[in-house]
Parts: sequence; structure tokens; C-alpha cells
Amino acid sequence: MTDVNAPARTPAEPSPARTRAALIADDLRRDINIGRFRPGDRLPSESELTRTYSISRTAVREAFALLRSEGLVEARKGSGVFALDPAKARQSQPFADLDLDRLSAVIELFELRSAFEIRAAGLAAVRRSAQQIDAILKANANVAAAFENGGDTREADFSFHYEIAQATQNKRFPEFLALIRTGIVPRVELERHDGAPRAYRPNPDIVAEHARIVEAIVDGDQDLAEAAMKAHLEGSLARYRKLLRSGAEQPGG
Repeated sequence: MTDVNAPARTPAEPSPARTRAALIADDLRRDINIGRFRPGDRLPSESELTRTYSISRTAVREAFALLRSEGLVEARKGSGVFALDPAKARQSQPFADLDLDRLSAVIELFELRSAFEIRAAGLAAVRRSAQQIDAILKANANVAAAFENGGDTREADFSFHYEIAQATQNKRFPEFLALIRTGIVPRVELERHDGAPRAYRPNPDIVAEHARIVEAIVDGDQDLAEAAMKAHLEGSLARYRKLLRSGAEQPGG
């Protein structure tokens, strides 16, 4: 058994484009995958993580929920949260057979996303709290900043969609979004015809598309929020389909 009482590592400062819950989940996920916490080991308690990361218990619980959705931990009533075997978790995970280095797999997940994210935007428009509006606005500002600075917008984009899912007041929406996170922040890198990797380039319309979604949610307009999210996702889907038709993937992709 590993020594779970060993001094905690100093956590990295969270990027503004990532939620604190995601940061904690990333750290614990890494510790489980590298064997710092082996199957059966108890993870630090909510209170320990709250002190280490200087965050609320709510964020810690969200982090544990993310890891449970991935099959990496289990909660035992009255005992705490315990690590599971990451190899078995990967084998049993939904979508485990998806090859996210292929554009066709990314397209499959985009089609799935549209089935629930359009609804999520509509629910967020009528259920969001003032605090959640602030979180959505901040996440969107991070996307715009990353775009303007020529940076990679993918992590910021995930946070934007995650905050909208949170604003549905239905915890299953953010849980499901976390489950398919790898398809939302795909590993796939587009390739030139000579096979060399092409630098990731964010969708040039992303800032305007996000702005329309945010405006509708802030105004409480359910129909407009759903329409704006649909246009956003279908625009991205059309872009990937165009790349797939042009043969941007490896042969056989």
C-alpha cells in the first residue's frame, strides 16, 4: 500500500481556462495512473484536499465525481474514496474502442455532443444562477483571450461548455461531458498531404459563435440558446467533415 499520509505535493497553479475541479481530478488521475495510489488505496479526504488546494468541498466532490465517471475511484460509505485499477477502468470505459487520433471518431462524438449540448444550452438559459452566469462569462473570456493570443483554445473551450453544463442544474450533464472529454479536446492533429503534423488552428468563428450562446443564456432565451449552440456545434462538425473528405487523415482514416 502506498503511504497516503505522505506530504502532499504542492499543487500547480490552475490555468484560468480550467475548472478547479478538473485540476484536482487531473492530479489525482495522474497519481492513480503512475501508481502513487494503487488499487485499494484510500485517497486524501475532502477536508485534506480542501486544505491542500484552498478550494471548497463542492469542487472536491466534483473532482471525485469526474473520477468515478471514469471508473478510477469508488466511494465507500463512512470510509472514504478509494482508487481502482486504472487498466481495468480503461477497458471497461464507454467509448474505449474509439481511436481519437482519427477524424472519423471525432466526428462521431461531435454528433453525440449535439444530442445533449443543445438541450444543455436551453436548460442553462432558464435555470442558471447569477454565479453561473459569471462563470460562463469568465470561461468565454478565456477562450477569446487564448484565440487573440494565438494560443490553443481547446482546454478553454472545454471549460466554456462545462460551465454551461453546470448551469443546467442537472449534475448528469457535466458528468457526461467529463466522460467524453477526450472527444471534446481531441488528440487528433490534422496533417498536411506530406504527412507532417499541421499546427492546431482554432475555429476562426469560435468567438462570435460563443458570444451568441452567452447572450442567449444571459437573456434567459431558451430557444435562442439552443439555436446558437446548434449552429456552433454544426459549424465545427462541418469543418471536420470537410477535412475528412479532403483526406486529411492518414490513409484508411
